[in-house]
Amino acid sequence: MVFNKYLRHYYLKYSWLLLLGVVALFAVDWAQLKIPELYGSLIDGLDPNTATALDRDLVLEICFRAFAVVAVLVVGRFAWRICFFNSANGVEADLRTRLFSHSVTLSQQYYQVNKVGNIMSLYTNDLETINEWFGDGSLMFFDALMLGVMALVKMFRMNWLLSLLALIPTAFMAVVGTLVSKYMMRKWQERQDAYSQLSDFSQESFSGIAVVKAFVTNMLELSAFAKINKHNEKVNVSFVRASTLLHITVTAFVGAVVSIILGFGGYEVYRGHFTVAQLIMFISYFSSITWPVMAISSLIEMRSRCKASLNRVSELLDHQVDVVDKEGAKDIEDVKGDIRFEHLNFRYPDGEYDCLKDITLHIKAGESLGIIGNTGSGKTTFVDLLLRTYNVPDGTIFVDDHDVNDVTIHSLRKFISYVPQDNFLFSASLDDNISFAFGEGEVDHAEIEKVAKMADIHENIMEFPQSYATVLGERGVTISGGQKQRTAIARALLKNAPILILDDALSAVDTKTEETILHNLKDTRKGKTTLLIAHRVSSVKNLDRVMYLEDGVLVDVGTHDELIERCEPYRKTVELQQLEEESNV
Repeated sequence: MVFNKYLRHYYLKYSWLLLLGVVALFAVDWAQLKIPELYGSLIDGLDPNTATALDRDLVLEICFRAFAVVAVLVVGRFAWRICFFNSANGVEADLRTRLFSHSVTLSQQYYQVNKVGNIMSLYTNDLETINEWFGDGSLMFFDALMLGVMALVKMFRMNWLLSLLALIPTAFMAVVGTLVSKYMMRKWQERQDAYSQLSDFSQESFSGIAVVKAFVTNMLELSAFAKINKHNEKVNVSFVRASTLLHITVTAFVGAVVSIILGFGGYEVYRGHFTVAQLIMFISYFSSITWPVMAISSLIEMRSRCKASLNRVSELLDHQVDVVDKEGAKDIEDVKGDIRFEHLNFRYPDGEYDCLKDITLHIKAGESLGIIGNTGSGKTTFVDLLLRTYNVPDGTIFVDDHDVNDVTIHSLRKFISYVPQDNFLFSASLDDNISFAFGEGEVDHAEIEKVAKMADIHENIMEFPQSYATVLGERGVTISGGQKQRTAIARALLKNAPILILDDALSAVDTKTEETILHNLKDTRKGKTTLLIAHRVSSVKNLDRVMYLEDGVLVDVGTHDELIERCEPYRKTVELQQLEEESNV
């Protein structure tokens, strides 16, 4: 059996089903071992040298016993399939839920290091392998154990010497199988890793198919895929070769034992120590343990695969959640939107330098703040820390005078609406995407249309054949970049949180649409705090204040006019953008 801290409790959880399965399996094995006795009775009845004559009553008795055996086999096999396979499916479903539950708590850093294709292979291939072991593996283990023991007992009762001769190759094979199991486990690990690489590459290529076509790199992608696929084929062939070699070795041992039985057993019949019926019964009993012997190789292979897959699954489940609530953290309630940064310094967990340096800033409740600066200046990091996407030092970020480390992450994010740079939309209807923050039926459709108009996307949606019921493709590929941004803005506005973060959320829209959206935000967000990251000065110049970041340092903060007067980097940015606008006229 395979025991692991994530698997062992399932043996207890499904113990009643496994026990019923074992009982049904015992009944099947018991009935199966009655078949050689029926053969023996029939042959004895046909042999004139035996005391048993084959008459009408004996034939009826044999037929009745045969019917009872068949009935037990049919019912028992149905019962153990229900028990073993139901428990295996339950284990797979529970582990998949557990994996997903843990996955959604992991930080962004985990998904920056681990690729989606590799993670998806855990949910598919690896969990199916664990299912196979818990169902087929448990069945084979108990079946081989019970059928083998019962058949061996009957064989030893008939002829202990012949039974010992039959067991010598079997014992040798068990030793060889134990030595092979570690090798098989390593081969399966290599196979799963190769499959993950193939899955990663395929997922990434399909997601970026537009780029592949635009740069006419179809053949390069095909060549790269062929290389990865060849490696996948190589490790699969290597695993199958090892598996086949093990199976052939077991078959050879079984053939050797049959030869021993026929040779020595025939000699015993010749000496008169065995009847023909007894020899046939003995061979039938050995045939019954042929399955357990053959099952040993399958169990070794299956157990090796299960352990390798279980190690991969455990690696994800064992990964510590980086961003968690502090002990004693309490829910924050009735947030007004007052935000303070006090001498904040931040470095990414794998970073070599601080990307934010000594940031001190007070954003009053209801204030609108523009955040501008060169690429890589720390704008996105600044707002991500407010969302507690990463851990921050105590006493550096406050919301309504509450240290963000002293409140629960869930309650904090509940009061923040967020439009990220990557305007991710789900493969669902526009209606569902906009109302994503709410459960089904919680939002009136009129409210959805209202925020869509505020985000200036309503008219576009109404042009679609199914309007708001239009189902988007993966990641929203069926609509334009500007439409995706505006849909994401509508989703954030529907939440109507006291704090709204727009991270470069207007970069894909034209200036007229930008003006419309900003005007609507100004009207509807009165009394609520709004943080707007932008590259265009036109996006932030009419906000209450603007902060300018450069290399993680807060250079200055003030109104648009104040910064033009006293902040040289900001003034240069304004002048450059004005020159660009004039040159484009």
